Order: sequence, then C-alpha cells, then structure tokens
Amino acid sequence: MELRHLRYFITVAEELNFSKAALKLYTAQPSLSQQIKDLEEDVGVRLLNRTKRKVELTDEGAVFLEQARLTLAQADKAVAMARQVSQAKQQMLRIGFVPVAEMKIFPYVLPNLRLQNSDLKIELLSLNNNEQMKALKKGDIDIAFTRHNFTSEEIESTFVLREPLMFILPKDHPLAKYDRIPVKALNGIDFIIPSSEQSYTLHHTILNFAKEHGIEFNIVQTADNILFNINSIGMGLGCTILPAYITPLSMDHSVVRPLNVELPQIDLYVSHRKDNTSNAVKRFMELLTRVFYLDFDRK
Repeated sequence: MELRHLRYFITVAEELNFSKAALKLYTAQPSLSQQIKDLEEDVGVRLLNRTKRKVELTDEGAVFLEQARLTLAQADKAVAMARQVSQAKQQMLRIGFVPVAEMKIFPYVLPNLRLQNSDLKIELLSLNNNEQMKALKKGDIDIAFTRHNFTSEEIESTFVLREPLMFILPKDHPLAKYDRIPVKALNGIDFIIPSSEQSYTLHHTILNFAKEHGIEFNIVQTADNILFNINSIGMGLGCTILPAYITPLSMDHSVVRPLNVELPQIDLYVSHRKDNTSNAVKRFMELLTRVFYLDFDRK
C-alpha cells in the first residue's frame, strides 16, 4: 500500500463517482478502478460498494476513510516541516502568485524586503490558484497570492484587495460607439474568455455575470494567459472582461467601455501555512501589511 492509494481512495470517497474522481486526479478511470481494487486487496475488506448507478462507502470504508485522511495529513505535515527546516537554513522565501501581484503588490514590497534582508533569497513562481494551494500544502512555496480564500486548519488567508472588472473591446468594434454599452447588447457577441484552468475565479465570475443578466456570449477563444487574452482583442477576435490592473497593457488597439450595469469585482488573498514560523514569512507579512495598507490606500 502506498500513499497514492490513500489519495485515490479519499478522492473517490469524497466524489462517490469514479469518473469525477478520475478527472480530479488527472488519471484514467480504468486505472483508478484498478488502484482501488488493489487497495481493497491489500486491506482485505471491501471499502466501496459499486453499482452502475452509484458508489457508496461500506462501514469498513467509512472507518478507513477517516484514518486515511489522518495518515495523509501527517505525511504532508512531515514533508512540510522537513522542507521548512531546509528553507530556513538556506534563507529562502518562495512566493507563488497570480499576475495581478506583479503589478499591484511586488513593486511596493519586494524592494524593501530585499533592502532590509540582504541575505534572503526570493523565488517567484507564476502559478494558478490550484497549483499554488497544492504547492503551499506540500511546502514547495511559503506564500501564495490567489483569488480564493483558502483559510482552513492548515492555511491562513488574508484579504489583500478587491479589484473591479472592465469590459474591453477592439477600437473598431460596433459597440465602441457607445459611451455606456447596454448589457443586452452583449448577447451573442464574439467573446474571448480566460480559461477555467488558469483563471478559475475570473472565468466563472464572467459566466455568472452573463447568466445573471440573461445574455450568452459567443465564445470564440479561450485564453490561457492574460497577455494572449489582450493580444486576441488587438487582433480583432472579440471582446473580453478582465481585471482593471491590465489597463496599461491593453490600450494600443482596444478601448474600455462601461456598461449600463455594474460589472462584478474579484478579490486577491495572501496565504501561508499556519505552522510555517520562519522569519522570512514573518518579515514578508509584516512588510506587506505595513506597506500595503499605508501606501496602497492613498493611490
């Protein structure tokens, strides 16, 4: 029995659906089914009852699930603590981030952090929300800037800022003639949407906004990164909705127009492990709080 068997079983037990669990684990369903069978053979009891209609935990499976979670949590804690000791020796701070942090956070925090801590090595990793949380739980990064509040028994998340969204379109687009675009005019327009994999919160915020106002976009392109999204507008492929921080990057071949309804806003959070007591994390959080709330509020 290996830890991966426990992870597979926990995911199936939580989803109670092999297809959904396989997608979540990025594996094939037949392979997942075989892994669960191997696990049951090792344990010596049936953990799941399966039919064509549903999957259910057995009584034995319910007990095993509780203990499997504890085992994985302890294993993850052991790995994280060992990595933290190693990082403390190296004076290393690893920061994961979504793009907004590059423009709204880092220029105001990192120069002072480096000045005050000349021996501190800082590594920046551009990762999406899910990648950051996995890395944070494993101890691969110390700080995460994400669009989600991931507060839990392990993770402490703090609200940083709330950012408005903007409707952006090519300069020669028919809707560019409006000073304030009627929201119903968006129905059926060619639209470039950030991908769910890389920008989950933004992707679903846009779709929820459209649903709320009874409109349906003609999605012609899914963008895996902000730069491609912006360039697609410049090429005249369609319109988009993006956070306000990209304004300086998007004006050569595009324009921003307000709608006759308010666009939603999205949040940014900073997160770290509660059991990470390194001086590097403490100094970063202290500086972030001091610089952000004193300086950013005046901008």
